[in-house]
Amino acid sequence: MIEKEVHRWYSVHVEQNVQLTRWGHFGVPVLLFPTAGGDAEEVERFHLIHALQSLIEAGRIKVYSTDSVAGRAWISSERSGEYCSRLQNLYDAYIYREVTPAIRRDCRSDSIEIVTAGASIGALNAAASVCRHPDAFKLAIAMSGTFDLSKYLNGLFNQDFYFSSPLHFLPGLEGPVLQLLRTRLILLPSGEGDYEDIGESWRLAGVLGAKRIPNRVDSWGKGYHHDWTTWREMLPKYLGEYA
Repeated sequence: MIEKEVHRWYSVHVEQNVQLTRWGHFGVPVLLFPTAGGDAEEVERFHLIHALQSLIEAGRIKVYSTDSVAGRAWISSERSGEYCSRLQNLYDAYIYREVTPAIRRDCRSDSIEIVTAGASIGALNAAASVCRHPDAFKLAIAMSGTFDLSKYLNGLFNQDFYFSSPLHFLPGLEGPVLQLLRTRLILLPSGEGDYEDIGESWRLAGVLGAKRIPNRVDSWGKGYHHDWTTWREMLPKYLGEYA
């Protein structure tokens, strides 16, 4: 039986009640983002936690997940692109200023480095967290990524969107953050089956590579679709190698 613990609080950044769920007792902290519409326990319902059971029970990793606050707004079609962009930026602040300290307190270390992971829009959040905050996050496993949300903007780019999108802010990034980011790694595995678009991963890889940020695209081929079955196979493999 995997040890599980749930924490809830009101986030001052996204201005709503949020949840952080933890599975495991020891090991490298892994922040696992849900897909666009998911909550903190989506990864358990779709058996991704079960797929990681051996790593969790061996004390190699401790997994955390929180709600997809901004992702829900993007796919709802009820809010403007401007609102969603602002919420995406605030969600990043919530992750960095609320979730990260909570994970570090739980790990009893104020400097422990965290691995991020996720699929689809969860992959965007995983990659963006490392790219924006390499002081806290050391590795992203961004599976089957949906990295360009500009299609929701109707051409109306703004500052919130710019800073939330690695495809857009990385080309202009310089200074100490970039230097530290060059010591991190972004993994971009993707299938090429139904509803997959590995071209999005290659596009992000091109932006990362142009700034000399370590990254790798892994194609899993046409037999792997945009689905939990794919991600249940991918994530244990990469965490087993890198965690």
